[in-house]
Amino acid sequence: MTKRASGPFDVKLTPMPPDPGTEAAQIGRMALDKKFHGDLEATSLGQMLAIRDAAMTSGGYVAMERVTGTLHGRAGTFALQHFGTMTPGASQLTLTVVPGSGTGQLEGLTGSVKIIITGGKHAYEFDYLLPSGET
Repeated sequence: MTKRASGPFDVKLTPMPPDPGTEAAQIGRMALDKKFHGDLEATSLGQMLAIRDAAMTSGGYVAMERVTGTLHGRAGTFALQHFGTMTPGASQLTLTVVPGSGTGQLEGLTGSVKIIITGGKHAYEFDYLLPSGET
């Protein structure tokens, strides 16, 4: 049975210099540093690559982050993979657990995360499953 974890999170994005030889590609690179609260008490570190149009109204990004902490009291780590696009008035984000990335009491974890931004504050809804229906 799928279980849901939810709560707020804080995120810090730090611009990083482009990889040598990639300046002409105009790919932005950012370091991710997050702190999750609520059902997921954890921290995460990762990197994002992004491209936006000149008007800053359309673009896309990919990111990977490693999460360390507890999910409904179960300790371990797992990785999240992001794939996002935006156009004027619309955006799409797919944020999923990387298969096989769970460790400790989160081994075998699968699931997806929805990010909610309201009034500049971030929150998550994480629908997940552990092996043998463990939650």
